[in-house]
Amino acid sequence: MNILTVSTLYPNTKDHKHGIFVRTRLMHLIKHHSDIKPIVIAPIPWFPFSSKLLGQFAKKGEIPLVRDDNGVKVYHPRYLVIPKLGMFLAPFTLARCINKMVKQLRTELEEQSEHISLIDGHYFFPDGVAIAKVAKKQKLPFFCTARGTDINIIPNNPLARKMINKVFAQSERNFAVSKALKDKMVSVGVDPKDVEVSRNGVDLNLFSWSSNDERETLKKELGINGRLIVSVGGLVELKGHHLTIEALSKYDDAHLVIIGGGPLKSHLEALAEKHNVKDKVSLKGILTQPEINRWFMAADISVLASSREGWANVLLESMASGCPVVATKVGGTPEVVQSDTVGELCARSVDDLVQAINNVSSRTVDRKLVREYAEKFDWQHTSDLQYQFFSILGNK
Repeated sequence: MNILTVSTLYPNTKDHKHGIFVRTRLMHLIKHHSDIKPIVIAPIPWFPFSSKLLGQFAKKGEIPLVRDDNGVKVYHPRYLVIPKLGMFLAPFTLARCINKMVKQLRTELEEQSEHISLIDGHYFFPDGVAIAKVAKKQKLPFFCTARGTDINIIPNNPLARKMINKVFAQSERNFAVSKALKDKMVSVGVDPKDVEVSRNGVDLNLFSWSSNDERETLKKELGINGRLIVSVGGLVELKGHHLTIEALSKYDDAHLVIIGGGPLKSHLEALAEKHNVKDKVSLKGILTQPEINRWFMAADISVLASSREGWANVLLESMASGCPVVATKVGGTPEVVQSDTVGELCARSVDDLVQAINNVSSRTVDRKLVREYAEKFDWQHTSDLQYQFFSILGNK
């Protein structure tokens, strides 16, 4: 079964964390179902001019057009994007780009007496809108998975909402990574019977866990004295690092490590200085998953103070490392954190974060039990669910 996974959310040579959840799900699908043969189309924005104002976008030009990703061929065709002006242009330029790539791949496969079975799409706008156009033109079935912002924020625009509803109607099946996101999709316009919850899992081989003694040894190796709090996520407002920094100012014995990249680095550094915790806050930038695992294994608590989440993979990764969590009660997060054995949910405020951190810190945390809770969220169930739906069409 040859499937095309299509999304602008997929890791590339300039950002190995970009859309890592799409790659991880795909890799587990082919691990559990060996008859799946995937090809990835991960379009990259292209600009007809260069300017320092484009910043990180200009660097995307250095990403290769095609590469091998652990045996999976990944194509990075370019599509036109006009920053801040092209929201409703992107679905059409993206569709043109994807269609050209699909035609090329169909020709190559037909020469080998093979064919494309279906399109596995991710993110409903602009990706899903573009994929629906291509699928109709190429007469291919497609599925689409909602990830969060594409459903929680973008449909607030009436035109975008109308376009997304057309994708709902055209796709063979719509997936949501959490029950909360499914409910939101229903409120946007999808028929409840046409959407399935397909949650993300956690790679239990990639994320090892530490006992309390091992945690203390790791902290010493990392040069950390006292309580260690870790916060992982992009340096943007919605991840709430600014709230965690302010919460840190309430403690004398804590150190905060923030892992992630983004535009608010300077702002967060200034905030740490303002709250007199500059020496207790470390911004580590973007790290690999094994590096993140090491910090989680060393941490006493992992904090995620988001304003919204579809499904917070980082919480499962923390728990798989044996590290309890404190997280804001938003989106699909209550579906991830369902037991006070593994942490606590709270409202999105400094006072509530502090109270939740105090509550978790006052407990005797069994890190082995935290790990065992995370083990319930392996990828097998998700892979089997995908395969169930894909095989109905893919083997025709």
